[in-house]
Amino acid sequence: MVTKSKRLLSLDALRGFDMLFIMGLAWVLIDLGKCLPDCGAVQWLAAQMEHAEWDGFTHHDTIFPLFLFVAGISFPFSLASQREKGLSTGRICGRIVRRAVVLILLGVCYNGLFDFHFATLRWPSVLGRIGVAWMCAALLTVFFGCRMRCLISAAILVGYSLLLLLPAPDIAAGVEVWSREGNIVGYIDRLTIPNHIYWRGVMDPEGVLSTLPAIVTAMMGIFAGEWVQQGSGSGGRKSGMMAVVAAVMLLVGVVWGWLQPVNKTLWTSAFVLCAGGYSLGLFALFYYVVDVRGWRRWAGFLRVIGVNSITIYLAQRFVDFSAISRLFLGGFAELLPECWGRVLISVGYLMVSWLLLYALDRCKIYLKV
Repeated sequence: MVTKSKRLLSLDALRGFDMLFIMGLAWVLIDLGKCLPDCGAVQWLAAQMEHAEWDGFTHHDTIFPLFLFVAGISFPFSLASQREKGLSTGRICGRIVRRAVVLILLGVCYNGLFDFHFATLRWPSVLGRIGVAWMCAALLTVFFGCRMRCLISAAILVGYSLLLLLPAPDIAAGVEVWSREGNIVGYIDRLTIPNHIYWRGVMDPEGVLSTLPAIVTAMMGIFAGEWVQQGSGSGGRKSGMMAVVAAVMLLVGVVWGWLQPVNKTLWTSAFVLCAGGYSLGLFALFYYVVDVRGWRRWAGFLRVIGVNSITIYLAQRFVDFSAISRLFLGGFAELLPECWGRVLISVGYLMVSWLLLYALDRCKIYLKV
């Protein structure tokens, strides 16, 4: 049984697997698809590296919710550690809020805070949503038991689905409520932060109202963490139960998707369940392989990414890894056909990113929020 304070290597590996696509693997597969247009498997993989245009569900749509899910998994262990140290509920809540504020600020910096275009600076962000959704889920965990949090999560999903049935009051009659222009989520963004959203005059993919169901995504991760931390039985049994629950969540998500679309931008309830089932299934697999069976050597490459995941996310905004790749591999790329040269540069981008994280790990330097 995993003890309260033991760090799960599977979490770092899973987080690293998730970020691997953000830090370059997606571009490698996309460029590879351009070189092998007749290979169906490669074409399918390349298509999975792009977000669904609107409704739908691709692998790239799972990256964000998986990261939020993993952030939730780690909280029960952190909470137990803080309580073992004698921290009061007030201090624990203060730390939760402080972490959320730091993530929000980092997200605003990522969006261009230092350009000083404050009138149009985008306020919502990926890191901001992680901060707010994780904070709400963590605070609920501090103050409520598992049963009450299950009821709250179900109420959010059902209530949010009902809200999405409402048309935006500021659109013309006949516009579909599920469209990019006609949904109530965009109306709330236009009403509250009109000059600070991604699609001006339309909506933000990390906007105000759609943060509500993201809280459930984080809460699902917390439930998984509590099951591993406190659940009875062997690690193999825990992994098996999580796999079963993951399959049920996926099934319910697909069925729900017949009623309302699976849509990442709206973060629909069907999307929450599909992404949650995928995330829980992956965690069950990683937990079983790495922490239960103890097959850890292969996970070292991913762990290096996972322990500094926010570092590499921010670094790609401020460091030109493509230029570094071209500096060392540009000459070799020119010797190859153009499409294969792009693949080589993309692989170089990925490896330069990983080597930076490896150097930081060797020096025990981690960006912790």
